[in-house]
Amino acid sequence: MATTTPPKIILPGLIRKLIAAGLLKEDIAMETLEKAKSTSTPFIVYAVRQKIVNSAEIAKIAADEFGIPLFDIDHVELEQSLVKMLSEPLLKKHRALPIWKRGNRLFLAISDPSNVTVVDEVRFHTKMNVEMVLVEEEKLAKLLERAAEFFDDSMKNLGEGIDDIELGDTEEEKKEDEGAKNDIEDAPIVKFVNKMLLDAIKLGASDLHFEPYEKFYRVRFRVDGVLRSVSNPPIGLSRKMAARIKVMSRLDVSERRVPQDGRIKLKISHDKSIDFRVSTCPTLFGEKIVMRILDSSAAKLNIDVLGYEPEQKQIYLDALAKPYGMILVTGPTGSGKTVSLYTGVNILNTEDINISTAEDPVEINLPGVNQVQVDEKTGMTFAKALKAFLRQDPDVILVGEIRDMETGGIAIKAAQTGHMVLSTLHTNDAPQTLTRMIDMGLQPFAIATAVNLVMAQRLCRRLCTCKLPDDTPRDLLIQEGFKAEEVDDPNFKIFKGNPDGCERCATLGYKGRVGIYQVMPLSDEMRRMIMQGGNAIDLADQARKEGINDLRMSGLLKVKNGFTSLDELNTVVNKD
Repeated sequence: MATTTPPKIILPGLIRKLIAAGLLKEDIAMETLEKAKSTSTPFIVYAVRQKIVNSAEIAKIAADEFGIPLFDIDHVELEQSLVKMLSEPLLKKHRALPIWKRGNRLFLAISDPSNVTVVDEVRFHTKMNVEMVLVEEEKLAKLLERAAEFFDDSMKNLGEGIDDIELGDTEEEKKEDEGAKNDIEDAPIVKFVNKMLLDAIKLGASDLHFEPYEKFYRVRFRVDGVLRSVSNPPIGLSRKMAARIKVMSRLDVSERRVPQDGRIKLKISHDKSIDFRVSTCPTLFGEKIVMRILDSSAAKLNIDVLGYEPEQKQIYLDALAKPYGMILVTGPTGSGKTVSLYTGVNILNTEDINISTAEDPVEINLPGVNQVQVDEKTGMTFAKALKAFLRQDPDVILVGEIRDMETGGIAIKAAQTGHMVLSTLHTNDAPQTLTRMIDMGLQPFAIATAVNLVMAQRLCRRLCTCKLPDDTPRDLLIQEGFKAEEVDDPNFKIFKGNPDGCERCATLGYKGRVGIYQVMPLSDEMRRMIMQGGNAIDLADQARKEGINDLRMSGLLKVKNGFTSLDELNTVVNKD
């Protein structure tokens, strides 16, 4: 009796391509396909979970095989309203996730393009046109876990999969907090807070906001200067959330009526840690907590990447090369003043120079620089630190901020007696900085002879590579500050952010930030004006006569060169 050979299984095109690419052997492919079918698991999901095929490699081949665009969801911010357009069982069944919508089109992230029913089913439930984008299975799995938070009011799954993080406390501090931790520790809360800290670091956020309101609780991150909502935990957990953060910051858990300040040192790895500056403030519906990330490793202390125009960079370098005098940097909180000053200190930081800094807080650790933490509670003020520095044979002194006449007076005397002094003030532009010092009570003659350079600065979001041409009318461009001959140049072109974004900017249209500067060295005429009682308007006019760009002019140059958009510039610099 003749034996019949079983019919040869015809492998799907995706698997054949994986074999052809050398990513999978045929016998392993057959075995994997059978096991995936027996467990009712899509082949891609099963192969990635069992680590048979790399998630990124299979995604690339699947995109080519099925003709679906491949999208990186690393920085996608989930929107609760979008996710909840589908039920949780439907998300789990199809392993699909709505990630954004445009008009009546819903974009659906999937890792298995062979699922032919998902589009029809989602279209039926949402009454929208559905388009698939292909994503890596590993990344989709993580995002689906986060999406589950929106369906779980008990919060039992919040932060699932995030192990407890280690705080960089001393042994003594750990013992002091042990009792309080035992009372507050709630595993889901701990994991959720840890997850928020780690997510903020991955996204490059500068601040985290934990905000309780009457009917909802919101967590927002500030990324590239813009706040965005990242999570909405149940409002009933706001007190536990605040208590957990207070324990980590070594604050008084029982005190909810007055603001408190603390810090968290988070160990990311064996040789790297990140500091968080924590501030609590009682509000109508609970305590709002804001955490500032102080990641010294993220600071780019390279003058070539900060956004100075060539002539501005040279003026700064020339001022740093002088043996004494004062360099002042001004701007609002979060405008990059510290990085600009530290860049200068980093240039001066050589073995033959003694550098001391007084800061509140010390944000960036610089080897070879003597850094002092100012603490008003213990009496260590900027003025006291400065007095101590002057007895320690300094060459360069950095004062975090000139807040009062005493600090300003000591700093000016130091600059006049053979020391280089760098500091900051909070004013709108460079000319106002000088009149602000006079308002503090400092003598015009002392200011005129001590100050060498004043720099005002802002940070604008940088346009992503997916930027689009801006068709703003000619007359409006001239009103915005461009010159008529510039606009009429056939090569003149400006850009705006792409509202749909791309993989790199995660639909924001912007990625990173660029500095806008007013770099004003003090000329002899400016010094004469200061001693004669000239005001900020007089100094600004003189700076303009000397060819010094103000912040608006510098910003328009950045727009013209394609670094940022006119809309973004108008959000950070006034038109007048």
